[in-house]
Amino acid sequence: MSDQIGLWIGFILTLMVFSYLLGDNFLYRLAIYVFVGLAAGFVTMVTVQSVLLPWITTTVLSSSVPNKVLGLIPLIIGLLLLLKATQRFNRLGNLGLAFVVGIGTAVALVGAISGTLLPLANATATSVAPDALNGFILVIGVVSTLIYFQYMARRIPGTAGETRRGLVIRAVGAVGQGFIVVTLGALYGGAILSGLTVFSERIAFILQRITGG
Repeated sequence: MSDQIGLWIGFILTLMVFSYLLGDNFLYRLAIYVFVGLAAGFVTMVTVQSVLLPWITTTVLSSSVPNKVLGLIPLIIGLLLLLKATQRFNRLGNLGLAFVVGIGTAVALVGAISGTLLPLANATATSVAPDALNGFILVIGVVSTLIYFQYMARRIPGTAGETRRGLVIRAVGAVGQGFIVVTLGALYGGAILSGLTVFSERIAFILQRITGG
């Protein structure tokens, strides 16, 4: 009985989401609110049970002094971040925010260099044909894309921050723009194919359960 109820609820929610094809409406927004609420509740429950409680038990509530110190540091930073929601102690929250942003930036920078740029350069330098051609195209794509985002631009004297780039830089930036267009097109096509796959599987599942197949 419970399986049938869950099946019909899923079928109704699916139709409510598909109603967006007719335009933005109340049923579509209601289904989105339900999905977002359930996802937020599920993530919160999993985070509390699988992350916060075990972490507090092994650090703050531990009998080891080093573990308690390691547990208090992120706890204090978390409390400082909560102060950002208040007007009186808003500035104290900037300390925690600065720490999180600094650590996140450092991790992202190190990850980009050690996990992307260095392996890419190493693979390009050690590869042989036809892999060398693929590596060369990757390097050209990365460099030209970086140049497209206003790198190596000179500021025009006497203007309010206006920049000017030379002919060569503009040409390389145009190549980078082409790489960006191709990448976005491939991502968009992949998203459409993924959506059609999910749609067909969902319809097949509902029809199979309704017909009893």
